[in-house]
Amino acid sequence: MRTLPDGFFHLAVADPPYGFGGVATDGVRFGGRFRRYNHGDSDMNRWDTAPDAAFFAELARVSQHQIIWGANFFPDMPPCKCFLTWVKTNIPDGFSMAQAEYAWTSLTCNARVWHGSSARSKDGDHFHPTEKPVALYRWLMQVWMESVQVTPADAPKVFDPMMGSQSSRIAAYSLGLDYYGCELDAEYFRRGCLHYEKETAGLITQSDGTPVARQLSLF
Repeated sequence: MRTLPDGFFHLAVADPPYGFGGVATDGVRFGGRFRRYNHGDSDMNRWDTAPDAAFFAELARVSQHQIIWGANFFPDMPPCKCFLTWVKTNIPDGFSMAQAEYAWTSLTCNARVWHGSSARSKDGDHFHPTEKPVALYRWLMQVWMESVQVTPADAPKVFDPMMGSQSSRIAAYSLGLDYYGCELDAEYFRRGCLHYEKETAGLITQSDGTPVARQLSLF
């Protein structure tokens, strides 16, 4: 971000670590389906460290608008009128997991709520422990577009500094938005790119993830 001019991106969307380091290993949670591939014994405190104030300041500098998940864990964020809330429809009362997540935004429209499940199928290719639904990212980008009155014809640039499973990238593609992203973990980035290609270009793979063929348009 330091190499970019002020306000380069029209929107920044971020799902930073909330700072739960040491609670459990990402290889143990969810039946071991999310063990990191480049160091299999990786524990959560190796990656779940909340960013400092300098990160948020730099993100605000390079983007005109921001949507940042986990706002309730970052008390130094400025006042916010338009909180975006994800209500997890599959989490019952009394369950150990949170029933909702909050995103801080720089938008001035009224607060909005999206209802959707956080459940992931056991046979799906889910490789990231904090993966969010593509439909959720598509919704929040649409809220932003309506709020600031931009369209894909304006060629708005969307930035995600922590791509993870690349749900944000797939959502931006589906809406016709220009997308920029960063990911520190090389294996997450590789698998995220496969996820993106599968969802947006008809990539067909074998059960081990090896690409077989790519569907091509007839026209």
